[in-house]
Amino acid sequence: MTRLAVAELERRLAAALARRGLAAPAETAWAASWLCACAYPGLTILTEALADEVRAHPLSRDGLGLDLGHVSCVFLAPAITEDVRNHGRVFLRNVRHGLFLLPFSVRDGLAIGCPVDPAFALGGERSKDPYAEKLAHAQMAGIDVDEAALSLLEAAGT
Repeated sequence: MTRLAVAELERRLAAALARRGLAAPAETAWAASWLCACAYPGLTILTEALADEVRAHPLSRDGLGLDLGHVSCVFLAPAITEDVRNHGRVFLRNVRHGLFLLPFSVRDGLAIGCPVDPAFALGGERSKDPYAEKLAHAQMAGIDVDEAALSLLEAAGT
């Protein structure tokens, strides 16, 4: 394990994701770093998602909500969050890496159901930020990062 400043992890991830041609590399890097700062497996989720062949899925609400087609939220989170801001609470189905929605929901004050369940709701209002203390500590002390995992993410983008 290596201790990195949150900004350093974000910078390194954004550069690696940009080299891979990933859309919104800075926002994806921010979310993965946010998860790491809160002791969630942000790098693991990112690595798994980048191995997926399918990275896009149309977001079209139906009578049951949004079917994400098992496409990773690493690629869909910003669009899902935008949909919820524009159209309100939604039930999500066939979700892969739903935990990746958590940083976006906290940032935007959206309530979230259980993001590890393959089907959950996103929307409504969040009344408090239970992660503020963890994030503040990570900003001060840095984040313990698996350097081998980070190196693999960086090397694959070159």
